[in-house]
Amino acid sequence: MPLPHPGAAGQNGWVHADGKTRVAPLTGLRAVAAGAVCLTHAAYWTGHYTDDFVGHLWARFEIGVPIFFALSGFLLFRPWVRLLMDGTGHQPDLRRYAWHRFRRVVPAYWVVVVFVYLLGLVRPEPNPSGAGVDGLVRNLTFTQIYGFGHLRVGLTQAWSLAVEMAFYLALPVIGWALTALVCRYRWRPARLLVALGALAAVSPAWAAVAPDIELTARMWPPAYLWWFVAGMALTVLAQLVRDWPRWATPACLAVALAGFLVAALPALAGPPTMVPQNAAEAIVKSALYLVVSAALIAPLALAPAAHGRYHRLLGARPMVWLGEISYEYFLVHLIVMDVLLIDVLGWHVFTGNIPIAFLLTSVVSIPAAWRCARRCRSGMMDHGRRSRRSGRG
Repeated sequence: MPLPHPGAAGQNGWVHADGKTRVAPLTGLRAVAAGAVCLTHAAYWTGHYTDDFVGHLWARFEIGVPIFFALSGFLLFRPWVRLLMDGTGHQPDLRRYAWHRFRRVVPAYWVVVVFVYLLGLVRPEPNPSGAGVDGLVRNLTFTQIYGFGHLRVGLTQAWSLAVEMAFYLALPVIGWALTALVCRYRWRPARLLVALGALAAVSPAWAAVAPDIELTARMWPPAYLWWFVAGMALTVLAQLVRDWPRWATPACLAVALAGFLVAALPALAGPPTMVPQNAAEAIVKSALYLVVSAALIAPLALAPAAHGRYHRLLGARPMVWLGEISYEYFLVHLIVMDVLLIDVLGWHVFTGNIPIAFLLTSVVSIPAAWRCARRCRSGMMDHGRRSRRSGRG
């Protein structure tokens, strides 16, 4: 399934709009991932991270984060795969890459960070973590995971953005090494997949040594690298798969469900926390998340033109629309949840009802996310147009 080129039209399940290429169901999957993150936070906030199978199951809805990471790997590695297939030997335009990543991630994030800290001036937060100018600077610069006590209430989910930003910075170097050094600018998928496998091995190795480095090292980017690499491997496999049997999608979904349920077994994947203390539990849990996220993405990545229920559900217009604002939803949902449940409903932390917390948070977060996305993206597009005009002048 060849990668689409800019300007191609509607082939192999790719949707072309506003100069962009995408598989609509992959965008819908973003909505599922964001909803899963909100759901697990609703379970945590209401005190349902209990040390039994059900409590672990609620905690494992954090699977939304590995899905986001694997999607990033799949989508962002495409230019490097394309240059190998085209034989051009021209590395992607790094200025264009950096600008696209900045305008997609940073403006909305900065708006939410500043809002949370301004809100803290009139709504005191008893938790001192991430407070003050140092906390603000660290959160604005995606450095809050490097050292203890910098994750701000209402922004704790942004640890994953710090990891994602590190991947954005590293990807051009990784892409160059894989294309120039490993493949010598030739399409050698077997060699490429072996190199990606070696790169993925960094994560379990890091999990084993991280506790001896620093308390927060378990949250640093190397611990999650193989989730991105799983998506990158799917980018390569998408060029090799020529036939997708009808049973393959149900099989992938069955694998994803099995992996999700196994991850909830207390004896295997550790307590209901993002990073287990035990290295073996951390590796098992992270590996299961890799399997689940890859299995959910594989049918959409390897058979984008399929028309099964899974593709139709995630490719439906409401799901795609929600997927388009899933990043902004992810940004705002925690502070919205905190304000709603404490200040509006008067709930105490670790009490309450999961469905009510999730639904009320979503009812407020969705329009807030839409507004944030609209304002930030239109502002960045206007800036881009002004820059191009001044450049021509």
